[in-house]
Amino acid sequence: MSDEIEIRIHTSLTDVSEKEWDGCACPEAGHGRPIDPFTTYRFLKALEDSGSVGQGTGWQPQYMTAHAKDQMIAAAPLYAKGHSQGEYIFDFNWAHAYERAGGRYYPKLQIAVPFTPATGRRFLTKPDWEQTGQAALVQGAVQFADQNDLSSLHITFCTNMEKDAGRQMGLMPRKSQQFHWVNQGFDNFDGFLSSLSSRKRKNIRKERRTAQGFGGTIHALTGDQIKSEHWDAFWVFYQDTGARKWGTPYLTRTFFDAVHATMRDDVLLVMAEYEGRWIAGALNFIGRETLYGRYWGCTADIPCLHFELCYYQAIDYAIEHSLSRVEAGAQGEHKLARGYMPVETHSLHWFRDTGFGEAVANYLEHEAEAIDDEIEVLTSYGPFRKDRVQEQE
Repeated sequence: MSDEIEIRIHTSLTDVSEKEWDGCACPEAGHGRPIDPFTTYRFLKALEDSGSVGQGTGWQPQYMTAHAKDQMIAAAPLYAKGHSQGEYIFDFNWAHAYERAGGRYYPKLQIAVPFTPATGRRFLTKPDWEQTGQAALVQGAVQFADQNDLSSLHITFCTNMEKDAGRQMGLMPRKSQQFHWVNQGFDNFDGFLSSLSSRKRKNIRKERRTAQGFGGTIHALTGDQIKSEHWDAFWVFYQDTGARKWGTPYLTRTFFDAVHATMRDDVLLVMAEYEGRWIAGALNFIGRETLYGRYWGCTADIPCLHFELCYYQAIDYAIEHSLSRVEAGAQGEHKLARGYMPVETHSLHWFRDTGFGEAVANYLEHEAEAIDDEIEVLTSYGPFRKDRVQEQE
């Protein structure tokens, strides 16, 4: 690494100014909404201040910044991980194999947004510093892992361009798959439906009628429309879903208060009300081009309400606000029938033990072929009219 570039590690974002961090994370925010809300200072600080990351969570902040002369040119949300929870790019088998061979897999290093399987830049660089900044961050993270006897470095849900750059710098790329809805210039929801096969179109209309006919009201709230009562209700939903999926919810109640204080204009909260009670809700974050679906929960079992609040209301919002995409989170083949198509997602990996790294590289090569086959098969089962698919190709 050039002597002119200095790498610094910060155990708290309070050591970094918001202006400097966001100058790397979202320089476009001076001209509107950030492209990615999750790498902003506000979001990462909400995680830290709320105790969702830090002592006792297995996500220990080691935020990395790169400096040239008198300016910060790059940053990365880096964490020392004591487990593999909350990542959505699964490496449990790697950990077991590493430890069966006599190694210690944890702690490891992770460049990621905790609990957030959304694609975005992970090497945050100021404009015109992309190549230098990326190289500095990768070299800095690898050196940090090596000097502290950490097993590995993982960069999850990075962009395709970062995947290519990381590969050139010696990191191992890994391919995975999610379901995203893509706006093809639809004027309204009916325009989207017209692109589907007749059977799928009828099914979605039936699901929407069923959900919307539950006897209550659906509210799409953002900004100052969101009140403390909505967060109180959503916290109950989130706890229930988290307990069933992960055992222990990742986020604390204080996190949602912090988001409300600094990011409520970047939030779309879709809530269902029945007889004066909130019975279900879906939390989305709004980017400049993408709506990111994050959490859902309920206290009443209403047929099709999950599809309505999480998927169809998100499509409605994306069309109305000319967003190009809805990312509905990890997993879920049931999204396919609702217009969310399979897409590639990417991560990068490095192991201090070169022999183990070679074994993982061989595995990743075969895994990528399987992912390609899976995407091809899933795409063939998509809900779109065949003539529409041919037009897209």
